[in-house]
Amino acid sequence: MALVKYSMMISEIRNKLNGSVFARNRGGNYIRNKVTPVNRKSAAQALARSRLTQFAQAWRSLTEAQRVAWNSVTSQWARTNVFGDVVNPSGNALFNRLNINRSIAGQSQLDTPPLPVGADALTELSFTADASQGEMKITFAPNAVPTGHVLFIESTANLSPGIFNANAQFRHIATLPSATASGEDVHQAQINKFGALSVGQKVFIRGKLINSATGEVSQALQASSIAV
Repeated sequence: MALVKYSMMISEIRNKLNGSVFARNRGGNYIRNKVTPVNRKSAAQALARSRLTQFAQAWRSLTEAQRVAWNSVTSQWARTNVFGDVVNPSGNALFNRLNINRSIAGQSQLDTPPLPVGADALTELSFTADASQGEMKITFAPNAVPTGHVLFIESTANLSPGIFNANAQFRHIATLPSATASGEDVHQAQINKFGALSVGQKVFIRGKLINSATGEVSQALQASSIAV
């Protein structure tokens, strides 16, 4: 992995370029080789691809007036990129993003763009990983999934306790519906995805709320625990 110090011509580069990935961590900017993961064709991967295909086809099936409507509201859905620049999505990207999120929340397709109203956000997230008791209880605040939202939970496999950055390791394990109380046990979902907890190994979880009506997503919170 090569560290990088940029000149006056280039202040920063992020993401992929040919065979290299440009990124930044606490040690500064760096470049690493782009690695193409093995395609295991898991059920989760198949579902994600199916959703992408479904809404790509759905976009083409919209009327021209509907596509114009999506393109006309993109400035209302601007996002800030990794450089802090405000970027508008395309109408197609916005249609796909919101409808994929609504699909995860169990909702039907939106053909006309909603007004952005925001999503409720988690203020706390923690969990205990107890291999001996067969429990993995997630505690969060607010103390129940808010009305009109679902809680999207990702986790990692058993990792070394010395690892503190698991961003590339997260996989979806559960979607908790509205009114689910804090303290939900997702141990079986963890087993289904990664196998049994391993005592002394670290597991990370990440959670975010999805607004079921609009498809908007809150900022994610992350926590880790060493299994006992």
